[in-house]
Amino acid sequence: MFDTGADLPGWKGGWLNRLVANPGFQNWAAWFPLTRRNTRQDGQAIFDLVQGFVQSQALMALVELQILERLRAGPRNADVLGMDCAIAPDRMTILLQAGAAMGLLKRGRKGGYALARKGAAILGVPGLQAMIRHHRAFYRDLEDPVALLREPDTTELSQFWPYVFGAQSGIAPDVARTYSNLMTESQGLVAQDTLRQVSLKGVKHLMDIGGGTGAFLTAAAKAAPNIDLTLFDLAEVVADAPQRLEDAGIDHRVSICAGSFRDDPVPTDADAISLIRVLYDHSDDTVSALLAKVFDALPEGGRLIISEPMGGGASPDRSGDVYFAFYTMAMQTGLTRSAEEIGALCAAAGSENIRSPKPLRPFVTRTLTCVKPNLHI
Repeated sequence: MFDTGADLPGWKGGWLNRLVANPGFQNWAAWFPLTRRNTRQDGQAIFDLVQGFVQSQALMALVELQILERLRAGPRNADVLGMDCAIAPDRMTILLQAGAAMGLLKRGRKGGYALARKGAAILGVPGLQAMIRHHRAFYRDLEDPVALLREPDTTELSQFWPYVFGAQSGIAPDVARTYSNLMTESQGLVAQDTLRQVSLKGVKHLMDIGGGTGAFLTAAAKAAPNIDLTLFDLAEVVADAPQRLEDAGIDHRVSICAGSFRDDPVPTDADAISLIRVLYDHSDDTVSALLAKVFDALPEGGRLIISEPMGGGASPDRSGDVYFAFYTMAMQTGLTRSAEEIGALCAAAGSENIRSPKPLRPFVTRTLTCVKPNLHI
């Protein structure tokens, strides 16, 4: 029999939900003194969900028109900004009002607009504006969410990230560079949160698989100045790595290994391997095969570090179970997993001592570490 969910805590036959779903009750509850506060809060929260896409598109317009950058130097009014952006002043006012309503801008008493703290924070997060811009493809896939759930033959987002389908060669350099730049720009926060929760103490050699052009290794090099480093990724992806590593002053510490973790052997020099935002790009079969390769490559007692957005499992999470779950669905090859699900895959590959601390910022990343057991004890 199918599980109906009737054993959920607090279910009790669902009588309260049936009552709340009654239009007459909603009308009464909106004005009754003991219920109207909750009713209005629920209504506002529901409306925020309804208007969410419009807010995202208004944010896209603010980013595309570089409104936040234009206001960095100081307040401006709609006439000046409209002239700069070739937008009619009345329509620019609508956009600026929306930005102020979302807390990104502040409106002055004389009608001018200035950058608010939240808007300034967008400028201060590396890669965030590039991520917002690339959402065009994702939003087109979400135009018909039911069609997306029914597994279309192709999606816009899958064409944006062709590398995830296992291409080893033949990726156009501009496509590889677009991917690498976006990942590098957005990797800063991920690296920060990862290295705050994962210690590299005792590690002699760290290899980052799927490490792009070395963004995470650059952060790891600063956190652990005495360890050796290896970068492993597709040849088209690591093509720009030497210059980036030289600019960071760590090129002498990093060995670059071009290859596909699907088809090529994984080097066996490292006593720690990191997979930073890698697993959620791929299916369970691909992940299981990769984890098997990782544990074959690691020495006994070697460590695996996994860091990526994760779902909440038994406690659903808005970032993991809404945004990243649908994002990976649109990629057509990935899957957002909970820490428990990833831990189970690691255990099946032969790991032990699996740990996943409470994330600092679940919308940025969550970490999981495990160890290859010592079979000779």
